[in-house]
Amino acid sequence: MKLLLDTCTFLWLNSGLSRVSPLARGLCADRDNDLYLSVVSAWEIALKQVAGRLPLPQPAAQYLPSRREANGIASLDLSEEAVLQLPKLPPRTPASRAIPSACFGNGSGPSGNPRKTLCCKLSDEHYQNLYQ
Repeated sequence: MKLLLDTCTFLWLNSGLSRVSPLARGLCADRDNDLYLSVVSAWEIALKQVAGRLPLPQPAAQYLPSRREANGIASLDLSEEAVLQLPKLPPRTPASRAIPSACFGNGSGPSGNPRKTLCCKLSDEHYQNLYQ
């Protein structure tokens, strides 16, 4: 299964906080699953760190790549095609809408077909396919 982590899930998994449910933690630990982090999450983390609202042990430019690599999480680019899919998603914050829209990419992401990629908000007690 291909899983797109939301920003909070990525941060919580790397901080050791128990805010990620056992189910979500198990999905992330399962080596049969492919994990992705959108560049939108990187943007969100970098902005929050610069604003002083997100303390990290390193600058975001070092922290994100090192934590992604350590956990086998691939970076997922955001294409113009994906951005243009934003109106199809439920209204939320811009980052919360842009992160899952990456699943609609032009083949450069986990899948050109959103039905083949499970986009999850893993910080919930359950996960959900946002495109059913």
